Amino acid sequence: MKGRIAVIDDHPSGTGKVAALLVDGRLEDLIIDDPNTKRAQPEQIYRARLDRPLKGMGGAIVQLGNGQTGFLKEAKGRRPGTSLLVQVSTHAEPGKAAPVTPRLLFKSRYAIVTPHAPGLNIARRIRDEEERERLDIIARAAMQSAESGLILRSACAGADPDEIAEDIAEMLELSRRIAGEAEGAPELLREVPVSLSRAWRDLSDPDPDEVDRSQGSFDTHGVWDHIDALRSARVSLGGGAHMTIEPTKAFVAVDVNTGGDMSQAAGLKANLAAVRALPRQLRLRGLGEQCVADLAPMPKWVRRGREISLRAARKADTVETTFIGWTPLGHAELTRKRERIPLREVLPA
Repeated sequence: MKGRIAVIDDHPSGTGKVAALLVDGRLEDLIIDDPNTKRAQPEQIYRARLDRPLKGMGGAIVQLGNGQTGFLKEAKGRRPGTSLLVQVSTHAEPGKAAPVTPRLLFKSRYAIVTPHAPGLNIARRIRDEEERERLDIIARAAMQSAESGLILRSACAGADPDEIAEDIAEMLELSRRIAGEAEGAPELLREVPVSLSRAWRDLSDPDPDEVDRSQGSFDTHGVWDHIDALRSARVSLGGGAHMTIEPTKAFVAVDVNTGGDMSQAAGLKANLAAVRALPRQLRLRGLGEQCVADLAPMPKWVRRGREISLRAARKADTVETTFIGWTPLGHAELTRKRERIPLREVLPA
């Protein structure tokens, strides 16, 4: 089926929803409500209390309330017992404290308000100078004398100015309200948006041609079949080649195999397919942090081309990813923000 289709269905557990984006029949994104509502999740904002410093790490444990703890990296100069506002920055592995930051972000469909980072920025994807000027005028009028910073997202391109201004005003008001609740006992102040809100916010760039919310829509559009394929570590790369993606405690391991064809041409083709497919596969599987890819053998002079391909594929990704470089053994290293909870945890088989 051609076009961009947003599909929303019930979570199999009966708790929450599952949203998917299909582009020309291919699954491009998944947003899933976590059935485990007791754990800290990325984007949540807490009023926390500084607990104890961790010597040698420069950070500290903070109490989030209800028996939950967080790890604050930026703890230097802060005294135990003080209250502060923090936001969960990445997903924590089971049994570990959730990484938190005092640099809060308030994200909507069109805007991100940054209380601790003043300045106005417009998404680099918006390249038309007239459109950038239009958005600059809208943003400056909406911010007026606000001290917070603002990032206009790529969804602003061509959007109604009143809707953009309304989004900015809503996020500004929310940031001010939460800033006024910094003192007191540890407490959750802002819950992570449910999948319906996140789908409207994050899957709408550009707007989908169709939105299907009917019961059983995942079956109708074959989304469950796509998800079943994600449960396998093996990803076909065409021509008999494949890669395996296996998360470990330390990092995500990726191995590229050319199959029966051991020629250099087959290796180069498989590696190119792998670096193009990898960002999407990691996004759909909810995997992040360190990633080490063992590509098929190739000459060093070819590596630059693979880097360019990887960076190009990464531009379409919504999750912050950085290419670190090559190990002495020729493995490609990436770091990826753990912005999502692994698929196997939020949608077990």
